[in-house]
Amino acid sequence: MTMKKILFVLLVLASGGFASAATLKIATVTPEGSQWMKDMRASAAEIKEKTEGRVQIKYYGGGVMGNDTKVLGRIRIGALQGGAFTPSALSEKYPDINLYGLPLIFNSEDEVNYVRERMDVSLGEGLAESGFVTFGFAGGGFAVIMSNTPVRGLDDLKGKRVWVPEGDTISYASMEALSLSPVTLPLTDVLTGLQTGLIDIVAISPIGALVLQWHTKVKYMTELPLVYTLGFMAIDRKAFAKIKPEDQAIVREVMERTYEKFDAASPADNRGARDALLNTGIETVPYDEVELNRIRNVLLQSNRKLGARGDFTLKVYDEMLGHIDEYRQKMASAGGDAATDESAASD
Repeated sequence: MTMKKILFVLLVLASGGFASAATLKIATVTPEGSQWMKDMRASAAEIKEKTEGRVQIKYYGGGVMGNDTKVLGRIRIGALQGGAFTPSALSEKYPDINLYGLPLIFNSEDEVNYVRERMDVSLGEGLAESGFVTFGFAGGGFAVIMSNTPVRGLDDLKGKRVWVPEGDTISYASMEALSLSPVTLPLTDVLTGLQTGLIDIVAISPIGALVLQWHTKVKYMTELPLVYTLGFMAIDRKAFAKIKPEDQAIVREVMERTYEKFDAASPADNRGARDALLNTGIETVPYDEVELNRIRNVLLQSNRKLGARGDFTLKVYDEMLGHIDEYRQKMASAGGDAATDESAASD
C-alpha cells in the first residue's frame, strides 16, 4: 500500500466514516410557492448556515419526483435521501403509523392531541426501527368529504367512485366494509382524476384541498371528522448516519422546530382554509348523526379484523382506544361533552 493510500485510510478512520459534506435530496408533493414550501426552504437555509455548508437540503416540490412508490424506489437506490409523506406511504415498512388515520376513530382535535401526547414518541421510534429518521409529526386536521353531489349519509356514497390513497390498505378495506367501491390513486393523480370523472368523492382536510387545488373540482363539503391526517418528513437512516453527529444534532433541532411550527399552525390554517373554500362557492352539507354512529360501529368491527390480519398491531390499537376512552371519561366527569358512548372507543 502506498503512503498516499495509508494516509487516506487513516483519515477515514479518524473521521469515523462520516462524510465531510452531505446533500439530502427530499421529495414532496407540496407545491412550489406555497407557505409550507417557503418554510421548508427557510429551514434548509438555516441548516446550511449553521453547519457551515456541510449539510445542504435540496427539495423537489410539486410532486416532480412522482408518487410515493417512485419516491421510495429512488430512496432505495440513493437517488433521493428522503421525502415528505403521509402515513399510508410507509405502511408496508411500519403498519402502526396508520393508526391515527383509521376512519371515525376520533371526534375532535382535543381527543387527537390527548392521544398524540402519549403515543407520538413511540410511533416515531417505530419508524426509526423501520429505517427512517423523522423529526416529529405535523397534524393536517380532519379530512372531510368533498364531492360534486351532496353526501349526507352512506346511501349518497353508494355507486360513487370514492378515492383511496395508493397503498392505503386500511382505507380500502374500510370502504369495502361499507359496501362501497374504492378507487386507488396516488396523491399526484387525484386532481386529474377529479377533472376526468375517474373519481367522484375525495376525503381531505380543508388546507390540503386548498394547497393541492382539489377544491376547484368539487362543489360540496360534508364536515364530519372522517379521518385525522398527518404529515412528516422521513430520511433514510443510513444516509442520515453518514452525517457527523454534531451536524445531525443541528438538522434535528431545526427540523423538529419546523415541524412543531407546522403542527401548531394546523388548526388555525384549517379554519382559514375552510373559510376560503366557502368563499369560492363550495356548499356545506349536514350529515345524519344516527347514521354516523351506525357507520362507526361497522368500521370498529372492521378495524378489529384488520388488526387480526396484521394491518397494524392490535396491542397498540387497543392502547390508542384506551387513551381515547380515558379522555372521554375525563370530559364526562368534568361535565364536558364526552361525544359518544364507550362503544365508540372500544369494540
